[in-house]
Amino acid sequence: MGHGASRLRRTVREVAKFGAVGGAGVLVNLAVFNLVRHTTDLQVVRASVIATVVAIVFNYVGFRYFTYRDRDKSRRTREMTLFLLFSAIGLVIENGVLYAATYGFGWNTPLQNNVFKFLGIGIATLFRFWSYRSWVFRTLPARETPAPPAPVLRNEQAVPPKTKQQVP
Repeated sequence: MGHGASRLRRTVREVAKFGAVGGAGVLVNLAVFNLVRHTTDLQVVRASVIATVVAIVFNYVGFRYFTYRDRDKSRRTREMTLFLLFSAIGLVIENGVLYAATYGFGWNTPLQNNVFKFLGIGIATLFRFWSYRSWVFRTLPARETPAPPAPVLRNEQAVPPKTKQQVP
């Protein structure tokens, strides 16, 4: 039972750290999105893609050096490749929701853009959490603890190892 409780605590801690970095990433994403939307003439989904890319860079730094700093660092090229691959899939999920709302349903006010951008971020975050922890920031193999010595067999009976007696 102790092992299960310990694993649950580690998972809760990981979710909290992922949420802290992700929450900051959402703020970066929405701030850049609204800044680009209000200072340029870019279409809503293009502005969203730019904001998502900025947030992806921000999140990688946060995940690598805060959330998953204790994870395997030996293969950074593989890690970065997988991070970018899964981030690109998340980008498509996130901006697909916004695209469907804007161009499929005609919901194109600034408030609606932000609501569906936020909804897309939420859906993509579920995918990103699973993929990052499963494939990108993999755990290091658990260290094996040495097994206790086997009992010595004498006359077909197991005899426990000799222990030193303590003198009071």
